Amino acid sequence: MSQQEQQLPVETAAQPSGAASAPQEAVDEQAAAQSAAPITASITTLGVRGEERDDFTKAESKRLRRRSLALLGSLAAPLKARLVLLAVVVVVSTAGTVAGPALIAWGIDNALPAVLDRNDWVPAFGVVATYIVVAIAGAVLTAWYTVLAARISQAILFDLRKRVFLHTQRLSLEFHETYTSGRIISRQTSDLDSIRELLDSGLNQLIQGVLYMVFTAIALVALDPTSGLVLAVSLVPLWFLIRWFQSNSQTLFRATRVASARVIVHFVETMTGIRAVQAFRKESRNRDEYGGYVEDYRVANTKVFNLFGTFDPVLVLIGNATLAAVVIVGGFRIVGGSLEVGALLAVALYAKRFFDPAQELAMFYNGYQSASAAMEKISGVLEERPSVPDPVKPTRLADASGKMDFDDVVFAYNADKVVLPAFDLHIPAGQTIALVGSTGAGKSTLAKLMARFYDPSQGSVQLDGVDLRELDTKDMRRAIVMVTQEAYLFSGSVADNIALGKPGASREEIERAAKAVGAHEFIMALPDGYDTDVNKRGGRVSAGQRQLLSFARAFLADPKVLILDEATASLDIPSERLVQEGLETLLADRTAVIIAHRLSTVAIAHRVLVMEHGRIVEDGTPDDLIAGTGRFAQLHAAWRDSLV
Repeated sequence: MSQQEQQLPVETAAQPSGAASAPQEAVDEQAAAQSAAPITASITTLGVRGEERDDFTKAESKRLRRRSLALLGSLAAPLKARLVLLAVVVVVSTAGTVAGPALIAWGIDNALPAVLDRNDWVPAFGVVATYIVVAIAGAVLTAWYTVLAARISQAILFDLRKRVFLHTQRLSLEFHETYTSGRIISRQTSDLDSIRELLDSGLNQLIQGVLYMVFTAIALVALDPTSGLVLAVSLVPLWFLIRWFQSNSQTLFRATRVASARVIVHFVETMTGIRAVQAFRKESRNRDEYGGYVEDYRVANTKVFNLFGTFDPVLVLIGNATLAAVVIVGGFRIVGGSLEVGALLAVALYAKRFFDPAQELAMFYNGYQSASAAMEKISGVLEERPSVPDPVKPTRLADASGKMDFDDVVFAYNADKVVLPAFDLHIPAGQTIALVGSTGAGKSTLAKLMARFYDPSQGSVQLDGVDLRELDTKDMRRAIVMVTQEAYLFSGSVADNIALGKPGASREEIERAAKAVGAHEFIMALPDGYDTDVNKRGGRVSAGQRQLLSFARAFLADPKVLILDEATASLDIPSERLVQEGLETLLADRTAVIIAHRLSTVAIAHRVLVMEHGRIVEDGTPDDLIAGTGRFAQLHAAWRDSLV
């Protein structure tokens, strides 16, 4: 910090998750507050310390599955007609596939004797032609089914991706300060990919496998009821095997999803905060932590592979034993003359094929467990409700004057710590006030209540006499604008970023806003001027220049109430002097609240409020407070002495 500039103690402004200046509780995996827990009496997927849970009880697991199925049902509801068509196609195609061995049996037992005894080739040609037609029809229908299933799955995924994005965007700041950006990315990437894999191929395996087993069993019993009894006996060990597999795989697959999410969260947070990582030489610690998460993921997947290593061989053993039993019983019956050779061949084929889909169903269950765990987490996000909801019957306030009032406001982030106890404040329209105070005094909390990022626990915050909770959201966002310490720039041109304050603004309006806050000169020095692509997070411009662009954005928005939450913290001394005139222009004819970082910024305020422990301990003009003996006078004296 320059010796020419005495700074007041800084209270870091709360930013969206992932911001470099966000408070620790907004990004820390060990956040104690569960402010993102759903308002409804539903199951949270976050533990008491903010980590992903994998210790659900049986009752919770059932409720989670019901919740996931309800979400999937709502996604499939608009596709009923296509789902019915899909069902018809898959039933017909599966029936055609199963008909093959029965046709072979009829050909051996009936068509072949007709050729040998009477030289009658008609039945033989008929069965061969039927077999070919059925095979072609089955192939065509299977291809049609595959295309229909793919279109349905893509439609469901499109709807789900859109729901997650739009819903997450609508959630309040409270959610984003608790639910880290890494988890959100995990929901949109690995979790949705698991669901995509299930919809793209898993459902095909399930539907075709179940139908194939059912039709195969029906055909086998119709050809030879005795062989059907042998197959029925084999279902007993098969049932126990599947139950064992289900009971173990559910826990294991949920553990893989949790481990996967932790890997992604750690990677995203490391890359997002790479400057801090390199500045504080955290690479080796990150290596060890990341290595631990990757090892946990490897171990979780190894347990899954071991599960399949037991399931698959036992399944094959049951299938082979059943086939052997069918052939032995059938062989004795052929000798006794109660079974034809063709029928034995057909039932042997059916017995063999009956267990083939069982392996595919196990693979489906693999994907299902992974997708089910992912769906649980996604449905958990979609169940979140904004802690700052839109009013049911909004009050319109098209032309606000900018008068702000805090009436008996009490606010607490959690029940254990009240930040603002019984707070009252009245700000006349057009007045500029500066908030100063030590870290944790409640300055940024006050600003977030004014911008309605949070609602007070008690009391009301009003704009022109209307409670912000009752005010039309569009009118409120148009009337109140907040500029934070982190001037976030989106990928795109400089002009596009300034125009966020007023979509559709002309180039003349954009340039006028930039000139008003002193940003025009450096913008014109960029490679393409206002058309320069700032890249991700404004990489082409400095921190101070990004702040000037955020001022231009706010100036273009032309709000009635402007909140500057340590918005000059990123400016160096020359940049701050350059922007002082721009600030006076920006603050003119509007209500303004400045969370003061530097005493030079306080000088432009009409009124200074000194806060301590959520209360106003001093209130007056800068000159009056300087002339006194209070906290602000002491700070000003220290700043003045530093200039000597």
